[in-house]
Amino acid sequence: MHPKTRRLLPVAAVVPIAAAGVLLTAPASGDSAARPALPRPIVHDAADTKVEQRDVKHYWTAAKMAAAKPLILTRNRNGRTTAAPSTGGKAVMIKPVAPAAVRRAAAAADEPTPAPSPSESPTATPTPSPSPSPSAPLLASRSSGGAPWTGGGAIVRTEGRVFFTYQGRTASCSGTAVSSANKSVVVTAGHCVKLGGAFHTNWVFVPGYNAGSRPHGTWVATSLLTTPQWNSSEDMNYDMAAAVVAPLDGKRLVDVVGGQGVAFNQGRRKQMYAFGYPAASPYDGSRLTYCSGRAFDDFLLSSDHGLTCDMTGGSSGGGWFVNFNESTGTGTVNSVNSFKYNFASYWMFGPYFGNEAQAVYNAAQNENVT
Repeated sequence: MHPKTRRLLPVAAVVPIAAAGVLLTAPASGDSAARPALPRPIVHDAADTKVEQRDVKHYWTAAKMAAAKPLILTRNRNGRTTAAPSTGGKAVMIKPVAPAAVRRAAAAADEPTPAPSPSESPTATPTPSPSPSPSAPLLASRSSGGAPWTGGGAIVRTEGRVFFTYQGRTASCSGTAVSSANKSVVVTAGHCVKLGGAFHTNWVFVPGYNAGSRPHGTWVATSLLTTPQWNSSEDMNYDMAAAVVAPLDGKRLVDVVGGQGVAFNQGRRKQMYAFGYPAASPYDGSRLTYCSGRAFDDFLLSSDHGLTCDMTGGSSGGGWFVNFNESTGTGTVNSVNSFKYNFASYWMFGPYFGNEAQAVYNAAQNENVT
């Protein structure tokens, strides 16, 4: 594989279009000079030749997938982030007595949550990013759980497990197939493509993974993309990434499994559903799992969304959805599982999808697919 990372030219702002009932984003028409430039994402060549793609696909035997350790990302009170494949399949979570602010927020999370308004409708038109407010109501679901998803629908095809090699060890995350111009984009977390200064290798996406079965095949990444902030300093506020996957048996990913919508620069504190494949104890990575509730703003060490959720390592990169329809299993990806605080494992946090995330997605959907 080519150890090459490249920067793209500035990407123009995008406007929403609708296609097949799914929200997409596409380049705006008109004078490009009149549109503000989006931040330039980092693009890394992965298995970009047929030979490399064949080798990566053969690399992932059932035994290697079963042995892959979930990637766990936790932060302590000093802001230090710890990330590594777990030991023995168990999440390493330090749980000292929570500070008073955390206890107050946990109590607020037990309040009943208002139902989302039927009139809420996402739009991908860029708007100013609202700043997190510590004084805002910290509303979350009382019973978001981390329960197995049994509702069926499109989510059981578009959500999947991600496997890769990290520091010579097999590891796992989660990801979501999203609608895109090249029909080949998977959205995930930044640390699920790069960590510790190096991009992961042998990167594949297995949509609809279920207890070891791969009903829709194994899709090999040709390119891995992330934000410049994650690339340079692993900034948790920008822990977002995308992968472009090669066709499988002559077909592109979205043509086989479908694609979820995706939107950027949306409002905060919305009702959200988070999906993933947690693989650290008490989970084992075999089943699609979800949490749901009204998101709150992280008032501690990031500008991320927060959600009451007990999913563990391995769920990283799984999609957070607004306007999720339980009947159809469709929604709009607006964040991903990113990290937990080691003193509050009952919360999950995910980055705000602003201009930087939008630039990553737009660059990914315009990558050539061969």
